[in-house]
Amino acid sequence: MQNMQDMKRKRTAVVAGHICLDITPVFHNSAKEINQILMPGKIVNVDAAEIHSGGAVANTGLAMQFFDIDTKLMGKIGTDTMGQTLLSCLAQYGGSDGMQIDTNVTTSYSVVLAIPGIDRVFLHHSGANDTFGIKDIDFSIVEKSDLFHFGYPSIMRQLYLHDGKELKEIFQKIYHMGVITSLDMAAIDATSEAAKQDWKKILANVLPYVDFFVPSIEEICFMIDPKRYENWVERAGNQEITAILDVEKDISPIAQMLQEMGANHILLKCGAPGLYYHIGNPKQIQRLEQKLEQPMSDWIGQKGFQKSYSPKRVLSATGAGDTTIAAFLSAMLQGYDFKWCIRLAAATGAVCVEQYDALGGLCPLPVLKQEIENGWENRK
Repeated sequence: MQNMQDMKRKRTAVVAGHICLDITPVFHNSAKEINQILMPGKIVNVDAAEIHSGGAVANTGLAMQFFDIDTKLMGKIGTDTMGQTLLSCLAQYGGSDGMQIDTNVTTSYSVVLAIPGIDRVFLHHSGANDTFGIKDIDFSIVEKSDLFHFGYPSIMRQLYLHDGKELKEIFQKIYHMGVITSLDMAAIDATSEAAKQDWKKILANVLPYVDFFVPSIEEICFMIDPKRYENWVERAGNQEITAILDVEKDISPIAQMLQEMGANHILLKCGAPGLYYHIGNPKQIQRLEQKLEQPMSDWIGQKGFQKSYSPKRVLSATGAGDTTIAAFLSAMLQGYDFKWCIRLAAATGAVCVEQYDALGGLCPLPVLKQEIENGWENRK
């Protein structure tokens, strides 16, 4: 691993895309099925709600800032009460300056139902995110950065319409600047306008300009292979889908499909079990080396599955995927070799679920590295 003190300058990143206010009621009791807690006419006593900034811009961007990357945030909000609250949340971390404030839109928010024992349910209002587009990105800032990460265009209307025309324009422009690019997605409501888009065509248009494609396995399978996804749902029954997936039979074929669409380096977040990774060829790695001016030969052709680490407790998985990616990208920018980048990513996901918000459980990368070296066990 490159000595961190030998780095010539602090690494820089821009994180753009979806941002919202997360409102998370704290439930007293656990359950195996949601109708044991939520049913018509029932009053459910909860503790005070946790209120935090959410979405990829806040979760990934502020986490990268925590990991000592000089990070600029780019998102859009309204002037309503939700927007004022969100700005206040971001200001605590010095992250409010990059917000586009639009008087004609409402601020996005999510009510996160994180009932212990049940996968999260999101009540989501997209708001300002639906109008975010290429005009909302300051390319003069992006051009000076080492990395550009965009989160959740799958639930941002302006970016998925017309076969992802604006999304492609964004990534094509930044890719040709020589800036390292990264793209994350979000789960789509099966009844929504977004679900009716041709996601295979959209991704085929965009992925050739994406260095790191980092979606969750369920959401990307739903988008590009819905029949396979339906099969997973049937097989899982009442279990979480990721609990029943086989790496070779289920996950690897999805990665292969993404490569055929033009993906370079792939990380597939697989929930509690861990992370699947498939890193590209020497030419694709050389592009990263040229930008970062550091050797990365150990990355070439890496392929496999990194198991998660055991958390001390599980309160909420909100933001776990975003902060996992933040740790991976930050470690890469700071010169960690590949095996430590992927381990630190998995470790960050584990500490994230120990708190209700995305940022409260984070630990510095050197601390996590020490915990792993001291024998932190992987999940069984």
